[in-house]
Amino acid sequence: FGSSGSGSSSQPWVVKSRAAGLGAPSARVQQLLGALNQFMAEHVYPNEHVFEEHASGPNRWTIHPLNEELKQKAKAVGLWNLWMPAGMAAKLQHLLPLVPQSERSTLLGGGLSHLEYAHLCAVMGSSLWAPELFNCSAPDTGNMEVLAKYGTPEQQQTWLVPLLRGGIRSCFAMTEKAVASSDATNIQSEITRSGDNYVVKGLKWWTSGAMDPRCKIAIFMGKTDVSAPTHKQQSMLLVPMDSPGVKVIRPLTVFGYDDAPHGHAEVSFDNVTVPASNLLLGEGRGFEIAQGRLGPGRLHHCMRLIGMAERALALASQRALQRVAFGRPLAAQGGLREVLARQRIALEGARLLVLNASEALDSVGHKAARGEIAAAKVAAPAVALQVIDAAIQIHGGAGVSQDVVLGHLYAGARTLRIADGPDEVHLGTLGKLELEAAAGGPLELKKILAGTGSIARPKL
Repeated sequence: FGSSGSGSSSQPWVVKSRAAGLGAPSARVQQLLGALNQFMAEHVYPNEHVFEEHASGPNRWTIHPLNEELKQKAKAVGLWNLWMPAGMAAKLQHLLPLVPQSERSTLLGGGLSHLEYAHLCAVMGSSLWAPELFNCSAPDTGNMEVLAKYGTPEQQQTWLVPLLRGGIRSCFAMTEKAVASSDATNIQSEITRSGDNYVVKGLKWWTSGAMDPRCKIAIFMGKTDVSAPTHKQQSMLLVPMDSPGVKVIRPLTVFGYDDAPHGHAEVSFDNVTVPASNLLLGEGRGFEIAQGRLGPGRLHHCMRLIGMAERALALASQRALQRVAFGRPLAAQGGLREVLARQRIALEGARLLVLNASEALDSVGHKAARGEIAAAKVAAPAVALQVIDAAIQIHGGAGVSQDVVLGHLYAGARTLRIADGPDEVHLGTLGKLELEAAAGGPLELKKILAGTGSIARPKL
């Protein structure tokens, strides 16, 4: 599968073939996996060092020409927008006449389910540089999903089509520096109606993608009516990044990585005026949109984490075969074999949770599948971190150096215990679902917690 890291090492790494199990890829997906693996081996892994060197150099906030070249190659072989579910694509057929004939076969993806895409997304996730090359990277996929589900025809033509074509990028301005934004009701940014316009004011941070010179549009979350019910106060608005009053203040770093040229920014919106037609869905619908966006987005992160862990485990196994300590190969030492075995067991458990959540999302939608998605969102980053940490330990000093990809993978995986909802939020969701089941339903649980209800003693 190409190079073993982001530095000088060029040892190939491979994922062992496994017996088909639960959620195994269909024949159709196996064909796509073959094309994807070939693309990764030929174009992505060998060029990771090119992207890394560019991203750490003086021009790191520019786009390397190879990036756009590989996007066109991916599009040409049909590896484009594979994230888009078949049902969504069916509702967007009206966009096809807006693009050249040569792009119509790939514009709306491959007609896959979330379960089918999970296998492909994991392979893409094994390289931090790969998802964008297939137009399958965050936050663009989530933002495209918002525009596809909730955008007007005008909004879709103006912003969704360029995003689907890969000509521009986007950001999602929700998280705020001043409040605990894991609780979206805390959002303090203001969206105020003024005639035929809205005026936006707020300070956002961890606005991923805002540093990218191709980032042209932000989906901004703020409050339109603080007197409304708690979950009806928030709205979402499309804010062009070149609007007067939008200022990218600085890039933020994750354990020292600034993730150029994509970046994570602190952004000020100082009395930014946009047309009222830029409102998404309607006033007070922001919380509803956020939940619809974050469900699939969380799962995409989980899928990519499986790929990160797979790569780390493969690299660890190779290292064990290559290195000698105390007169014997590391692979000959029983303790190391146990470490590798335990990582595989943990990884397979996380994979099954992700595949199960993917199938639930396909079958019953994000609301009914919230428990399955929450379980995957807690397990996947934890397991990925465990596996990557074990791989780092086996690599020794190389594991924390820039010569091997593991340090960067670890930083990305650690972030995902926080991004799209911290562990504590998802654990709370799971715990509440268990209590509701024991109480006999949501209303019964509320009564019990309020002291106005009771539950029968179970028969032993």
